[in-house]
Amino acid sequence: MEVIQEYMQAIYKHGLYPDEYICHHKQGSWVEIEAVPSGQRSKVLSFCSNDVLGLVQSDAVKQAAIDAILHYGTSNSSCSSLSGRIDLHRQLEQEISAFKHLPHTQLFLNAWMAMQALIDAYCHLAIPVPGFQNTRETLIMTDVLNHGCIVSAVANADNRSGKMFSHSPNVRVKAYRHCDTEDLARKLRRYAKPNDRILVVSDAVFSMDGDLAPLPQMVDILEHYPGSVLVMDEAHASGAIGANGGGIYEHFGMTPQQVLDRGVVPLIMTTFSKFAASAGAAISSHLPELIDLLEASPTSIGTISLPPATTAAALESIRQVRRHPELVHTLQANTRYLRARLTEEGFQAIGETNVIPVLLPPEINPKPFARHLLEHHRVWISPIWFIAKPRLRITATALHTQADMEQLVAGMVATREAFYKSMISA
Repeated sequence: MEVIQEYMQAIYKHGLYPDEYICHHKQGSWVEIEAVPSGQRSKVLSFCSNDVLGLVQSDAVKQAAIDAILHYGTSNSSCSSLSGRIDLHRQLEQEISAFKHLPHTQLFLNAWMAMQALIDAYCHLAIPVPGFQNTRETLIMTDVLNHGCIVSAVANADNRSGKMFSHSPNVRVKAYRHCDTEDLARKLRRYAKPNDRILVVSDAVFSMDGDLAPLPQMVDILEHYPGSVLVMDEAHASGAIGANGGGIYEHFGMTPQQVLDRGVVPLIMTTFSKFAASAGAAISSHLPELIDLLEASPTSIGTISLPPATTAAALESIRQVRRHPELVHTLQANTRYLRARLTEEGFQAIGETNVIPVLLPPEINPKPFARHLLEHHRVWISPIWFIAKPRLRITATALHTQADMEQLVAGMVATREAFYKSMISA
């Protein structure tokens, strides 16, 4: 334990540990927070929430969660494959399948478990079967900036529990440059062997850069590898991009069926913690056997099913999105407005989605910048100062008004001026 204590003391000393705040109340984009450890409370304007469509506070969504608790209780008390499956699960799977245009869906508690189950089941076929032997190796190609849930799953893809039990063939993992389809094609030519099972996995919207995976070009490349699998993690794409929030396929005017027709197998991971006012994740496919395999995977069998209230909130949220595309249109309009205003004021806002990373000059630390913005201008954003390239991470939502966005921009400008004045005087 001494090593942990010494390590954390160094983290504290160098200011690397996040500032901690506790939320007490939410109303629209305004949040009452308590600073830890001072205990000081303040009402601030939030630009760091992933509630992109504002459905967390929807009366219909809240009532659906309440009704589910009254009907089923607070937990299903078992995994889905035993006694933990409820009718709300089936309804949510059907709703997601319709939303993503893939007929079969499996639910998970979160994206980390969904991705682990997928990699484990796909690579190692989950459980041994008498008389069946898998002899084909798997090649996984992953974008270098993929989300941590993908990184964690693929980094250990060759030693997950499925392999331990089934003694399946090797899994090889290769990274390609961020959104660089030429590098993807080059590395597939270099590393793909005859009879390989090929799986390419990517974020649809990258959570720290706010940019999009080049889906059409990826399909063009994978068409030369018939039967290859393309996994899109739509955590930040669902409800945010596409004419009606359908995600990256809708954004590019494509359908999963068109990809299937070209010999490429599309899989989509949907998560509920952003657009769907809840928690949990799902994987959708055209293949019912894959869904059954995922349900039989060690990850699914060893985990409780999605709780009733969580399931009902996600279900009602997706129904709201499909009934009210104007929510998506408002989000996209706010995104365009806020990006334009930040650019007008000289800020480097990268990407193209409602995830708006702002790169600061190297002499300005994002963490004290965000703290000054919060304390002096009552605007709450997320500073990113370690692991990823330092930046301010701003998220636009459908709840933000033009006045809200102008308050953010004014606060950003004033904070930048204050920091430059302090550096000059120093």
